[in-house]
Amino acid sequence: MKIATFNINNINKRLPNLLAWLTAAQPDVACLQELKCATTAFPADALRQIGYHAVWASEPTWNGVAILARGQAPILTRNTLPGDPNDAQARYLEAAVNGILITSIYLPNGNPQPGPKFTYKLAWFDRLIAHASQLLAAQVPVVLAGDYNVVPTPQDIYPTRSLDNNALIQPASRAAYARLLNQGWTDALRTLQPEGPLWTFWDYKFQRWEANKGMRLDHLLLSPTIAPNLTAAGVDRHVRGEPNASDHAPAWIILGD
Repeated sequence: MKIATFNINNINKRLPNLLAWLTAAQPDVACLQELKCATTAFPADALRQIGYHAVWASEPTWNGVAILARGQAPILTRNTLPGDPNDAQARYLEAAVNGILITSIYLPNGNPQPGPKFTYKLAWFDRLIAHASQLLAAQVPVVLAGDYNVVPTPQDIYPTRSLDNNALIQPASRAAYARLLNQGWTDALRTLQPEGPLWTFWDYKFQRWEANKGMRLDHLLLSPTIAPNLTAAGVDRHVRGEPNASDHAPAWIILGD
């Protein structure tokens, strides 16, 4: 079973890119972030024409998450992250596919920091950690996939001091990600490639794609019930180099039976 996560950065603007990647890569499940479209503008028909059914939570202009499944409909289990009934941002989706509970996460960016956006990021992370603990307690197979907006370690970003104040690399952001992992989750990409660059994001500015100055923001975390099934993982980095590309590339894993 192949499961991917892809921050598409405006699904309708980049629909041809998305359809081409899905057709070529053939993931069984694709978790999307930053849809940036109204609920009624989600391109469900275009996706269905190439064999993908979808559930989604979106809002105009910002945010938005979706889970696509090839040849079947995902079974929606949750469309908000618990812990704050006043949080209306479309950042969390959860669905079952082939007996695996899969999330699409778009964690807040948190910039500028310090400030209310960074406070919101850390509070959202705390809610995710609390919910993830409950998922682990249920002892079901879970994949926490998405754009976490966290660079976990210094090896997950190109060498630079220009981003020292960025929310993506702050000690509090990294500590929250580490607390999540320490519950017992497996960072799939780093497990199979423990050393070296593993970028999933290259900023549009300053020719960072051309200079290969990237960072790893997109993660797939596996519960202990399914981590032993991990057989392959990677990043489709060529997708970032295509015309009209998102600033992210798809990351993916393969789970054996």
